[in-house]
Amino acid sequence: MTVSATSSAPVPPGLVVAPQLPDLLLPVKVHRGVFGFLRNNPTVAIGGLLLLGLVFIGIFAPYLGTVDPTALAPAKRTRPPSADFWFGTDALGRDIYSRVLYGTRVSLTVGLSVAVLATFAGLVVGLVSGFVRWADTVIMRFMDGLMSIPPILLAVALMALTRGSVGNVIMAITVAEIPRVSRLVRGVVLSLREQAYVDAAVASGTRTPMIILRHILPNTLAPILVQATYVCASAMIVESILSFIGAGTPPTIPSWGNIMAEGRALWQVKPFIVFFPAAFLSVTVLAVNLLGDGLRDALDPRMAKGL
Repeated sequence: MTVSATSSAPVPPGLVVAPQLPDLLLPVKVHRGVFGFLRNNPTVAIGGLLLLGLVFIGIFAPYLGTVDPTALAPAKRTRPPSADFWFGTDALGRDIYSRVLYGTRVSLTVGLSVAVLATFAGLVVGLVSGFVRWADTVIMRFMDGLMSIPPILLAVALMALTRGSVGNVIMAITVAEIPRVSRLVRGVVLSLREQAYVDAAVASGTRTPMIILRHILPNTLAPILVQATYVCASAMIVESILSFIGAGTPPTIPSWGNIMAEGRALWQVKPFIVFFPAAFLSVTVLAVNLLGDGLRDALDPRMAKGL
């Protein structure tokens, strides 16, 4: 004989306690919740699947029929796409298919790293600037000064002070993206700090750091998550531009910008050298933007289709 665990009465010896029904259905609810969210937000599903596919390509590039992306073969230069060279070869005989797949690692590494670093730094700056009134003027005037410089020019100037590497490219683009994130967070904080629950926390004697962590920070996560996706897409484009003009990653590192830069002299007669890395860059940026648009529609009630 079994009894339900919902009863508060003591269980007699020999009886088996049946688990509560909500506990049994919890995995089903989680399963339905995730798939229900993706079904109701197809843009998130499409963007996420594309991005996961590109991450898979970047991680398992050595096992996807590639060769050494830096191996030179002058006798096989500028070969068109064929069964032997799926994307053809460049002016130095290097396999473009291998270089494009390995270049996925560089672009995703730069994009995701810049998104994380710029979002974290911008979040801290925006929280302090938006909630601490005396620091707002000083911090935001400095951010305005950085925003007055185009991101490409600022990144080029910072790269001119250092040597070309993936790490330096990440830091240069991060510095250029922090002001945009900080201004977004500041705008959200300025509206939140006037809410009644914040006034109640101040009146009760709660310290400013605890007010920011408990009441302000959780309400900034939704917009900052959406902004992070746009920062990721922008960072990949900026990295490709820097590599294309020779101010980004060194030529020895296969990246989509480097591949296009090396093929621009032959693009009229050998367009495939530029086409394949450009197509991968476009699909990656599209995937990230779709993910960001879907998250914005899902997290912002004012954008909901049912209203």
